[in-house]
Amino acid sequence: MSIEIGIDIGGTFTDAVCRDEDGAFRLLKVPSTPDDPARAVGIALDRILPGAAAEVARFLHGTTVATNAILEGKAAKVGLITTAGFADVLELGRMTRASNYDLVFGPQTPVALVPAERRLEVAERIGPDGAVLTPLDEAGVAAAARALAGQGVQAVAIAFLFAFLNPAHERRAREVVEEVAPGLAISLSSEVDPAVREYERSCATVFDAALKPVLDAYLGRIEAMLASRGVPAPLQVMHSRGGLLGAAAARSRPIRLTLSGPSAAAIGAASVLREAGCPAGISIDIGGTSADIAVIEGGMPVLRGDGSVAGFPMRVPTADVLAIAAGGGSIAWLDAAGGLHVGPHSAGADPGPVCYGRGGTQPTVLDASVVLGLVDPARFAGGTLALDAAAAETAIRERIAGPLGLSVEAAAIAIHRITNAALTEAVRRMTIGRGSDPRALPLVPAGGGGGLHAAAIAEELGMTRLVLPVAPGVLAATGLLEAPLEHDASMGFFRAVESIPEEALRDAIAALTARCAAAMARDGVEADATEVSADASFIGQGHTLEVAIPAGSETPGADLRAGFIAAHRAAYGHTRDAPVRLVTLRVVQRARPRGAALIASGAAAGPAGERRAWLGGDFATAHIQRGLAPGESLSGPAILETVDSTLLVPPGWRLTATATHLLMERVAP
Repeated sequence: MSIEIGIDIGGTFTDAVCRDEDGAFRLLKVPSTPDDPARAVGIALDRILPGAAAEVARFLHGTTVATNAILEGKAAKVGLITTAGFADVLELGRMTRASNYDLVFGPQTPVALVPAERRLEVAERIGPDGAVLTPLDEAGVAAAARALAGQGVQAVAIAFLFAFLNPAHERRAREVVEEVAPGLAISLSSEVDPAVREYERSCATVFDAALKPVLDAYLGRIEAMLASRGVPAPLQVMHSRGGLLGAAAARSRPIRLTLSGPSAAAIGAASVLREAGCPAGISIDIGGTSADIAVIEGGMPVLRGDGSVAGFPMRVPTADVLAIAAGGGSIAWLDAAGGLHVGPHSAGADPGPVCYGRGGTQPTVLDASVVLGLVDPARFAGGTLALDAAAAETAIRERIAGPLGLSVEAAAIAIHRITNAALTEAVRRMTIGRGSDPRALPLVPAGGGGGLHAAAIAEELGMTRLVLPVAPGVLAATGLLEAPLEHDASMGFFRAVESIPEEALRDAIAALTARCAAAMARDGVEADATEVSADASFIGQGHTLEVAIPAGSETPGADLRAGFIAAHRAAYGHTRDAPVRLVTLRVVQRARPRGAALIASGAAAGPAGERRAWLGGDFATAHIQRGLAPGESLSGPAILETVDSTLLVPPGWRLTATATHLLMERVAP
């Protein structure tokens, strides 16, 4: 078996990549099916893999099903069992609010997911040192389980005070619930998020429980689909850190999939930069619904320890990606004062932009691109979808140009400039806003729209290099092929590291490593990299810094203290001689894929031509190049059309192809 397949679901298109053992690949884009995302996966699989199912060694999948279940209110009905006196933790939330100056506050806590009647208390208490203060009332747990089952819940979250230090009560409560109400999905806070802060831990546990029935059903459909087509490879799913999980591991803790959407593209961008010899850069993946911006450092996407979905905290390690509502399907509209806006609403996949001819009536960024001559209506998405240029022009004239007294072309240019400004500001926030200079970094544009906006973004920020994948339109799918299989395990401490014997820390690291290794073994692989880290703070501080601990260290406590002192000085410009508190200890193991790099043989060439197009400053005749062989160059003004995307090469830029990527550079005037 030698074939690898990656299929990633986006808001507008579902992308598929099929790679053989030599690195040659086939790619495909099909419209997403929001009513049943699995249906688009089946369509893509049938089209990209005719008659070779038995040769599939890896099947990798990126999905937004978990995120969409939360955003659309389609998660399972869930109940919460918690420590007596703490049923309202989820409703109280934190003092911090997402929008302090809104005249009308929206929900700031996920109370609608678990209303008061489904938040039940039981007598039990673990102290801040992990000691049992009040034994677990097992009869109370049984009564709570019966009451929740009587309300028709599908899942139960169990979150007890200080369970991250001693999970005994939570584990016993799970056994009781399983006895009293078999068939309910159950999530424990000590397994989902074993760390301090009750609100965040309770949020994570509730969302994890609510997603279990949804993900179990969805992954089951995908597995059945693979089996029916004779695909022997096990299903692996992208998670938020940018690694892959086997389906069983994904089912056990589905919250890890909530922020996985943008991670695959960031992993793909990091791989492209490594091939180009660049350890750092910025990726911008512009799809039909949104644009995702990520920073690459040291050959990998920068990670953050938490994120949010629908405004609620989701304490899940994730690739640090900024998502903005600026995609090809973003709708252009006028406010009451006649001001032009683009987004945040999107036409999505159904009905899609007006040019799709599927009933859409509101002009979008893609409609503007068609009017400006940047996109060939006959070759969009590899020719799988013919675009109606006349309909796009009519929509912009009637809804934008006419009310503003502009020509259709001027209105389309305005739509593009507003979109470019939003994209540029997003890149500025991820670079200049964090103290780095984008001029020293290459930009990696991806997605179906990345190549149309990349040069404008780069020129505005003073960037001079663009590194493009050979298949930028399906970068998220190719990122799946480059992602490692990854498992992590963590343990809460909340104690001064100076008070913990080195032997105890070594034993804890060994236990966490064994848990990761066991998970790897269940997926049939052996880890080739192990990382140990800790979240730590000075005693009295409320927030932590992540500190790496050398794997195999004989003195992890001393290494942690020294690393934290250095990290605190680097982050805040000062430090002090005070006890350091170990909050959470974490081990991550990875098994990296050994496939060949993608090579440009998948880029379909074709006859060149010319057409009138807007090139950023004015309309001009642009040379159209369809495909570019390794070693060939192309100078602007030009447009490169590949099977999955379109790249605008303005005057003053030069594009050169290699076997694994495209390099576009600003040339001296």
